Amino acid sequence: MKKEISILSIIIIVLSGIASSIGVFSNYSNENLNFISLYGDTITLYGKGIYHHDSVSLALQAVAQDLVTLVVGLPLLIISLYLFRKNLIKGKLLLTGTLGYFLYTYTSYTFYSMYNQLFLLNVTLMSLCFFTFTLTFMTIDVSKIKNSFKDTFPIKLVSSFVLVIGGFIGLMWLGMIINPLIDGTYPKELEHYTTLVIQGMDLGFVVPTSILAGVLLLKKKPFGYVLAPLIIIKGVSMLTAMTAMVINMTLSGEVVSIAFMVLVPIFDLFSFYILYLVLNNIIEKPSLNN
Repeated sequence: MKKEISILSIIIIVLSGIASSIGVFSNYSNENLNFISLYGDTITLYGKGIYHHDSVSLALQAVAQDLVTLVVGLPLLIISLYLFRKNLIKGKLLLTGTLGYFLYTYTSYTFYSMYNQLFLLNVTLMSLCFFTFTLTFMTIDVSKIKNSFKDTFPIKLVSSFVLVIGGFIGLMWLGMIINPLIDGTYPKELEHYTTLVIQGMDLGFVVPTSILAGVLLLKKKPFGYVLAPLIIIKGVSMLTAMTAMVINMTLSGEVVSIAFMVLVPIFDLFSFYILYLVLNNIIEKPSLNN
């Protein structure tokens, strides 16, 4: 499947480069800056570029994520594809995890961003990323992956980090959702959108997978050695995107909680360190590279 995965990955590189470039550099104006939401709130729209119908908050986050995709995501995808083609375990894990980031990104754009000219491109990327992620995941020999890690691999540290990431995301979103549910109101973060797409994706997929990965790795189960690196790679990419979002929103005068401003960059830096530990403790064995 190496050839098919390579072709699909190259297509993703080209199309995501186009989509993210438009997101970052499009700047045409739109005069309709205010919108009354279903709940009667006045929402200020971004009013320019491809995200002109999105709220200022979401548009700033989307532009920041597009920038991270260009500067971090695409180079990482290219490097991981190169390592994958060399039949390295690092390459398989890196490519699968990076494709997970792209799948998450374009799934969220498809279902969360207001309809725009990139809709079909986002749908195409979502589909390409899903099938390429699945095919790449299938190249990992779960039964032998445990033997690809050194005895010095810090299992407790890595599994604890994965569990903390899952817990942090879960508590962050539940803190936003629980009180409005009890009060019979709605989260202000909903703005003029129909539902909490990101929160639903995180609580439904990212948090359970993080907890499962942390527990399985702590028990030294083979599947834990696969899931934990994938969550860490996903964490590195998403936390970097979130850090860029915090910076962009702060510079634009948007209100960002102090806790969010402090914790996200700290988690981001630590996630890079954890990823380094994971990759540095992988043993490349020819018998596992087929």
